[in-house]
Formats: sequence, C-alpha cells, structure tokens
Amino acid sequence: MLIGYARVSTDDQQLDNQRTALRAAGCQRIYEEKISGAKRDRPELTRLLDHVRDGDVLVATRLDRLARATRDLLELAEILNRAGVGLRSLGEPWADTTSPSGKMVLTVFADIAEFERSLIAERTSAGRLAAQEKGIRFGRPPKLSAEQIALGHRLRDEGSSVREIARILNCHHATLYRAIGTFVPRSDRD
Repeated sequence: MLIGYARVSTDDQQLDNQRTALRAAGCQRIYEEKISGAKRDRPELTRLLDHVRDGDVLVATRLDRLARATRDLLELAEILNRAGVGLRSLGEPWADTTSPSGKMVLTVFADIAEFERSLIAERTSAGRLAAQEKGIRFGRPPKLSAEQIALGHRLRDEGSSVREIARILNCHHATLYRAIGTFVPRSDRD
C-alpha cells in the first residue's frame, strides 16, 4: 500500500498541492499535519508509523516534508527499513528505497552522516581538551566558594545545623550537603 505524508509548517500554508501529488502517485491513505519539520514529535507522522506494515511504501512530495535534518531523515529511513516499509520521494527520484539504487543512495548518505558525526566528536573532544589545558572549567559554576565551604565546616563543628548554615550562606541545604560532602549529622557524631 502506498501511504502519503503531507506537511506544512504553519496554519496559514495549504496542503492542497501535496495532497494532489500524493493522490496522483497512487497513495490510498494520506496523513497530513501543519507543524514545523524541526519538531521531532509530530502526531500524524507517529500515527503513520504506527499504521504502516511490511511491504507498504511511505511517499512524500519532498524529503524536507519528512525531516529538516539529515540525521532525522536517516533515523526515519532506518525505522521504516526495520519495519519492512519503503520510502519514496516524488521530488527526489533518487530517494526511493524500493529500488536498489535508492537503497544505495540512502546507505551512502547514512555513511556520510556517520562520518560527519565522528568528525564532530573528534573536534569536540580535541576542543574540550585544549580548553581544559587552558584552565577552562565546564559545567555550572559552583554555588559555594572554597571560603564558604570552609565557613560551613567551621559553623557545623561549632554546632550549627545544616539548615542554619544554608540560610547564612544563602543556599539550599542540599547544595550545602553536596558541597561539603563529608558532613555527618550531629546525632551520628555524638
């Protein structure tokens, strides 16, 4: 069964042209939605994926109707492949996983995307190491300074409660516990 998917990004755009093209291509059922392609959670696409069965073919007028990012398109193609469902784009005839050449093209794209992800990971790792060597810290800055933590230890040793110390240091008591780490409740120390 040929199953169509039509999408526009905003409510003021129309689906008429896509609907006409999908019907002309022989789609017996068409799922339509007005939602950004950048959103991963698209209700009608999800319904379509729940509906398709082995041997069906998902047809779109263009690949950008299915996904904005190559990675998202390749993930969708893999989901369809695992379900035994083909993928065909009317606007990009080379994107047809029901033909050997279409499968090859998408496989090449998937390999290129994987290569690109590897390069990005390498560059990110190298950049992170270089930044760390320059003394740059990653993550959130600590809520409490070393002086505040030392004050917290001293006040605790003098008998103040963790909640009192947290009020003095203007932080949550859980933050104080995490920062000091070795606090032992007074009842456990006595």
